[in-house]
Amino acid sequence: MAKRLTLFILIGMVAGIALGAALHAGYPADSKTLANVADLLKLLPEVFLRLIKMIIAPLILGTLVTGIAAMGDSSALGRIGGRALGWFVCASLTSIGLGLVLVNLFQPGHGLHFVAAAPVTALATGDFTFRHFVLEIVPTSVIDAMAQNNVLQILVFALVAGVALSALGETGAPLVRGAEALVAMMLTMTGYVMQAAPLAVFGALASVIATRGLGIIVTYGAFVAEFYAGLALFWLLLFSVASVFLGRRAWLLARYVREPLLLAYSTASSESALPRLFEALDRFGVPRRISGFVLPLGYSFNLDGSMMYTSFATMFIAQAYNIPLSAGQQLAMLLTLMITSKGIAGVPRASLVVIAATLTQFGLPVEGIALLLGVDTFLDMGRTATNVIGNAVATAVITHWEGMLQPPMDPDAPVAMPPHDTPEHGRKGLHL
Repeated sequence: MAKRLTLFILIGMVAGIALGAALHAGYPADSKTLANVADLLKLLPEVFLRLIKMIIAPLILGTLVTGIAAMGDSSALGRIGGRALGWFVCASLTSIGLGLVLVNLFQPGHGLHFVAAAPVTALATGDFTFRHFVLEIVPTSVIDAMAQNNVLQILVFALVAGVALSALGETGAPLVRGAEALVAMMLTMTGYVMQAAPLAVFGALASVIATRGLGIIVTYGAFVAEFYAGLALFWLLLFSVASVFLGRRAWLLARYVREPLLLAYSTASSESALPRLFEALDRFGVPRRISGFVLPLGYSFNLDGSMMYTSFATMFIAQAYNIPLSAGQQLAMLLTLMITSKGIAGVPRASLVVIAATLTQFGLPVEGIALLLGVDTFLDMGRTATNVIGNAVATAVITHWEGMLQPPMDPDAPVAMPPHDTPEHGRKGLHL
């Protein structure tokens, strides 16, 4: 099932739509039997969402602590890593910000009029202030922060703990190994939880369509179309910025990475495209000692497509439950999504974990994720392809900054030995 999860999700989606349509046609809208059956079906996504929330806190804590503690201190690593992280932060902020602008423009969730199972907290509807935000992110107890799934407080503690463990060196090594073991355990648990996704999709769609009818499918179709329009706009913006550094060669990059791009889109997995992406960038003229460092870093910190999706999806849920968010609250959400996403790289269906964490942080109804489960597979394909193209562009631009971009080869040429030590008047360093 792990190898065919997407197929099972599609089967669950079709079965849920069919059952929901049959129930909606067979019972009147005010039928108690229909309400009871829909409530029973809703139990499946509710259990799935509780399992997702169970994973969030230890996963983010472990991944951030190990990532920060493992950072090196060479000058080349710092220089190239600093440039890469600067590009990643700008690209992520642009992606999230563009998503927020478009979702406020399109308003895909308005008109659904869902009701939250529990009242939203004061943070979601009260006036947002800078003082409140600063006090909210500083933990008084990491145990309390983890118990409440307070993601920002967990991030602050993980940042300080990671820096301290890095300074301790060998003394802190046992704790670093413990954090690595915690991450491995949580990733394994995440894999287990994701096996329940088809059942959650089935229950969510069957319950919603049974009570609201097939008309809601139109809303889903509009949401998917608007999200893909946002991705297309981001691609155009990304290549336009890259052309400032690379000239016309920036647009040529799309031809070189077409194979890993299609592989990522069809499998909805960035990891499946990584080996081919290395080969494509070799042909484009990127030395492997640059791509071998920047690409893995980008796979952890430069998830442009996922960033746009998290802002799109979070605001879609707020709109569906008719919860208005001020500009200040949306700005705080942007920063929260920006930071939270850096702690769950490599997690299957990572965007769902980020969205669940952000909804919890802002007091929005977490059960709203059930609205996304049915179409998440289609959205995952687009955002994964965007993640891959974003990292390819970032690697090419950073190589140009270092003065190490080589003349391009034929994009269809056999794979040669990747250039490691051809500085092309660039700086030395990063002999991987």
